[in-house]
Amino acid sequence: MNFDKLEIRNYKPLGEVVFEYLRNAILAGELKPGERLMEVTIAEQLGVSRTPVREAIRKLEKESFVIMIPRKGAYVADLTKKDIMEVLEIRKELEGFAAYLAAERMTLSEKEALGIVVERFNESLASMDKKNMIEADNEFHFFIFEGTKNQRLISIIYDLHDQFQRFRLIYFNEFNNYKDIQASHNRIFDAILRKDGAAARAEAESHVESIRSLVNKWISE
Repeated sequence: MNFDKLEIRNYKPLGEVVFEYLRNAILAGELKPGERLMEVTIAEQLGVSRTPVREAIRKLEKESFVIMIPRKGAYVADLTKKDIMEVLEIRKELEGFAAYLAAERMTLSEKEALGIVVERFNESLASMDKKNMIEADNEFHFFIFEGTKNQRLISIIYDLHDQFQRFRLIYFNEFNNYKDIQASHNRIFDAILRKDGAAARAEAESHVESIRSLVNKWISE
């Protein structure tokens, strides 16, 4: 991957700026699992010294974005089978609960915004625009969590966002059951519109469970 020169902001330490840049590149799929991170190359392309790059890579390792291999260097970490299944276990519970609360608490304007996201996913699927599908899928779930009005639940989701997003990239690249995702989104959205919390929860849990079953079969094979 080629990096653009960093826009340096005075209010953040340079190591933090480099860390956020590299983390975002990993979350966007621009830096792929198994890709080597070369300090010298990254520093030259970003227009910084090696010190902030080294600091950023160490922080990425602490947050499990990067693995250090002795005598070889730093590599973008992959999600293990255990990582993936744990993410899905958490998602099933949180998204079911969030859909239940959102059905009861979302305002009309929030539901209209969610409907726009549903249409964006549908349009992206029609044109097979995978990048926009991923973004719309992320926004769909984000809007539902925001609609819960439960700040502690939202905080938990933000803390887990990076893991969810890394899984989302893997899923959309390995599977093509986009129509199933579309159908699930539509059913969840319909339940929220009806203010049927129980149905919204059941549909959200079913959505994640179907993904879990598919991923488990893929891992086994």
